[in-house]
Amino acid sequence: MPERSTGLSIVDSPFARKLAAFVRLSQEDLSVLSDVYRRRSNFPAGRDMIHQGQVGHSAYIVASGWACSYKLLPSGSRQIIGFQIPGDFLGLRAILFRTADHNVEPITRVQASEVKEDFLLDAFTRTPRLATAVLWAASRDEAMVVEHLVDLGRRNAAERMAHFLLELGVRLRLVGMGDREGYLCPLSQYLLADALGLSAVHVNRVLRELREEGMLTFQKGKVVFDDYDALVEFAGFHRAYLDHDGPLLR
Repeated sequence: MPERSTGLSIVDSPFARKLAAFVRLSQEDLSVLSDVYRRRSNFPAGRDMIHQGQVGHSAYIVASGWACSYKLLPSGSRQIIGFQIPGDFLGLRAILFRTADHNVEPITRVQASEVKEDFLLDAFTRTPRLATAVLWAASRDEAMVVEHLVDLGRRNAAERMAHFLLELGVRLRLVGMGDREGYLCPLSQYLLADALGLSAVHVNRVLRELREEGMLTFQKGKVVFDDYDALVEFAGFHRAYLDHDGPLLR
């Protein structure tokens, strides 16, 4: 059984900070979010929280820790669909589709708040602005999937890596876990390989190339942007699809 935890300030939570990028949250919105955050569960690294094909499960909102969503092929190989950080949903689509179409595995210890289908629908009825904010968050996730398709299909390995690490940096900055200098990152080269369609050996080579070019260093669990502007130009990174320029609904 996952360990239970109580008592989280909703105003400073990653989820509220993320949604506030789109909607200025009212006291009523924050009250509804507090109901979600009142009790949290801890999940150990390496043990799936959601299983592909599972029905009738809950979604989760990540309070702390990192997770990955992935699909397994019949051959046993794995494609990581995305990485989830504090403030992100886990399994939201499966609530609406009723069946999970992917697995979710904590990369580190994850603390997350459970969201059941009936509570989510009731919350949307009570606070339409909150529903709009969640729709924005889901649309933003879809925009990231589009960029990842471009990564896999058209960017070379070095551009792919640079674009991915820049995107991750912008996401972390939104929830107060990174800046233009860099961020802490628990992703191994094997995880990066499964996400970017590369081998672990190729990942190592690409990271070395970016370091030798003086643009980026990823060592000992930390990403450092040695030359942020040069890296942005090299990757062709345009952050408009992440839409972090302030709330549209006030």
